[in-house]
Amino acid sequence: MSEINIKKIDWPSVIILSILISLGLGNIFSSSQIYLLDSIFSFNPFTKQLFFAIISVFIFLFIQILSINFFIKYSSILYVLSIMSLIGLFIFGNEVNGALAWYQINGFSIQPSEFAKPITALALAKYLSDINSNIKTIKTQFYSFLIILIPITLIILQPDPGTIIIFLSFILVFYKIGLPSIYMNLFVGFIILFFATILLTPKNVILFLIASMLIFLFLNKRNKKVVKKIFIYGLIFSVFVFSVDFIFNNIFEERHRNRFNIVMGIKQDNQGTGYNTNQSRIAFASGGLTGEGFLKGSQTRGNFVPEQHTDYIFSTVGEEWGFLGASFIILLYTFLMLRIAKRAELQRSLFSKIYSYSAVTIIFSHFFINIGMVIGLVPTIGIPLPFLSYGGSSLMAFVLLFSIYIKLDSERTSKW
Repeated sequence: MSEINIKKIDWPSVIILSILISLGLGNIFSSSQIYLLDSIFSFNPFTKQLFFAIISVFIFLFIQILSINFFIKYSSILYVLSIMSLIGLFIFGNEVNGALAWYQINGFSIQPSEFAKPITALALAKYLSDINSNIKTIKTQFYSFLIILIPITLIILQPDPGTIIIFLSFILVFYKIGLPSIYMNLFVGFIILFFATILLTPKNVILFLIASMLIFLFLNKRNKKVVKKIFIYGLIFSVFVFSVDFIFNNIFEERHRNRFNIVMGIKQDNQGTGYNTNQSRIAFASGGLTGEGFLKGSQTRGNFVPEQHTDYIFSTVGEEWGFLGASFIILLYTFLMLRIAKRAELQRSLFSKIYSYSAVTIIFSHFFINIGMVIGLVPTIGIPLPFLSYGGSSLMAFVLLFSIYIKLDSERTSKW
């Protein structure tokens, strides 16, 4: 145990966190009116979230009194326990919306994959700091990717595609600390080719790849190294294109295929799969510049947006607080993420630096995907908005993620 160093705590970030949680409670109260008809004191989404918010305060305080050496010493053990909790779902888990991802305990649902995110960040920070982040060697790359692939594999089996994407975003952390650019090139290329294959068919994409290769080969025919790279990229991308077609049509469930098709404009289904996104857009449009006012949103009060207090909480913000309110929240997130990233650069400890990079990456991935999902730029994949969306596991896990960052940041000038 250690004393809380109040003077060195990143208070601007703590204040932003408190504002976001408070705004989240207000919007959950507004978007869950249908559950509040009997009594505000009944066990409804708002009172549950308030309960978890209070618990989160104690989580924050508890983390601040722990020694930093606790995270360094026990991160591996915590990682193993996290993996065991994911495995335990297949024996004791409760299936919700087709995913075996929750433990049901006395009316409360606990989602271990949410807590696996900050714990995996600790495990990565521990491993990479122990070897001085020499991630340019094949051995280090293998073990680094293995740390995130183990939880990814278990989450695939649930299945929970949204959480899988969050874990894949750790590649941004690897790239930041020296991962060779070929991995990032492949990562970006895979994303582009994934959507291109669905939109244009594999045959057309392969023809485009062949044409591109021929052009690059002609322009760089005297450079043997570049020619070799072109062939390698071409081969990998071609295999990926055919795998996308197989996975999309044979492994993805119909509801997942429909969501991608709707986002890319291949099909329209405003009354079926695309209903959530369409209603969310209507809510934003009705909000205008300044919004309809707290508890006055017609879409929100009429419960027209499904899952509005969870994944679609931002549509409540857009309707009741308008463009200005939505912009204010986006600015809060932007300032918070930029501040964490900037202070990560000041860390003397490699462990703290890598963890802080991981924390901002996780928050950014959730933020970008959730808002993109709500406004129809990203398929609906069940990603909550950090600190705002309803969900005890999500809130406590994000507070845990943030609290560890605050603790590591508050002692960045110490000699430990």
